[in-house]
Amino acid sequence: MCMSGKDSLLSNAWYQQVISDFDMTLSRFAHNGKRCPTTHNILDNDLLINDTCKKMIRELLNTYYPIEIDATRTVEEKLPHMVEWWTSVHELLIQQKIRRDLLAQAVKQSSAMLREGYKVFFDRLQEQQVPLLIFSAGLGDILEEVIRQNHVFHPNVHVISNYMDFDQSGVLRAFKGQLIHTFNKREGALLHAAHFRELKERPNVLLLGDSLGDLTMADGVAHTQHALTIGFLNDQVEERKESYVNSYDIVLVKDETMDVPNAILNYITTAPAK
Repeated sequence: MCMSGKDSLLSNAWYQQVISDFDMTLSRFAHNGKRCPTTHNILDNDLLINDTCKKMIRELLNTYYPIEIDATRTVEEKLPHMVEWWTSVHELLIQQKIRRDLLAQAVKQSSAMLREGYKVFFDRLQEQQVPLLIFSAGLGDILEEVIRQNHVFHPNVHVISNYMDFDQSGVLRAFKGQLIHTFNKREGALLHAAHFRELKERPNVLLLGDSLGDLTMADGVAHTQHALTIGFLNDQVEERKESYVNSYDIVLVKDETMDVPNAILNYITTAPAK
């Protein structure tokens, strides 16, 4: 594997931090030829939303997902559409008065899966005390439940995402903070600069994502010395391959495993300090 100019990134685990997207990056895009759900899709459950809401959310997906992955459009062109999409979905979810006490059951009943090798990935970072920031445009409450049910929600994991705001009876009434969507993660990173300041002694970043918008997740790191970026190209491969290869250091095409990140972490954590 060629990682030109990246050797110093891999010199010592103590100076590392890992920043990763969640949906279709840490979680699988597909399994046995069938799409796996995102954190938003996990709510497509009779426990939580009715059939009318399901239909409307799917219609929004069919309208906006092709725009999100359209290689012919610029990020600037996509931005207003992403805001419309996320805002519309969240408004629909609020109308459903989703109950917090049913989220764990919905996750358990879903077909959501983390990528093969996820346990090695999470456990090694914890063992080596390497911070893992999961930066997701999905639903933080669902994301946390997925990793909790997979027994890898370790103390070194920090999550920035869209979180639900429940009333005193545990019913969804709003969403907290600023909306995070696929293409505004830079703004989210800058808003959470305090988190990155706590890690100022860790200037080297391993970044994992599945969209070009994920490349901005490390923009809150004030003094990045070295960054190695890994992009999972899951869909519309031929149309998007060139832009991914030009943007990420490593591009993994339709790879549902954590084999490459785990190999890199193994090298980092076993290599002698320089």
